[in-house]
Amino acid sequence: MEGNFVATSAVTIDAPLSRVWEVITDPAAVKEFMFGTELVTDWTVGGPIVWRGEWEGKPYEDKGYILEVEPGQRLVHTHYSALGGEEDRPENYHTLTWTLEARDGGTLLTLSQDNNATEQAAQHSQGMWDMLVADVKEIAERG
Repeated sequence: MEGNFVATSAVTIDAPLSRVWEVITDPAAVKEFMFGTELVTDWTVGGPIVWRGEWEGKPYEDKGYILEVEPGQRLVHTHYSALGGEEDRPENYHTLTWTLEARDGGTLLTLSQDNNATEQAAQHSQGMWDMLVADVKEIAERG
């Protein structure tokens, strides 16, 4: 049965909100934690966001739109990847929500992805996001 299953990954990072925000929005850091992708965006609400790279020997260009930007707190954008095999239609886009919360001198980073068709698809996405947020943690903590 198809539905709107959400994949959620969270990690506590021993770094302030400002440092974690810097990591998730800096193209050089994104390249490091997001499988070598090139990030192109100006972070303007309503504006485009593009990720370009190569996955398993195939070039790709994923895309989406910036929905919300609250520096140091929250970033929301859509995401579409042709690698998923679906048509480029609004119903095939995911919304990714990055939430940063201060926790005991550090930051709780939560990343959620909606619009997964099945529980299995959400679990697959969560596994990928778990690795990604762990990499964000490593980059943010090394300063």
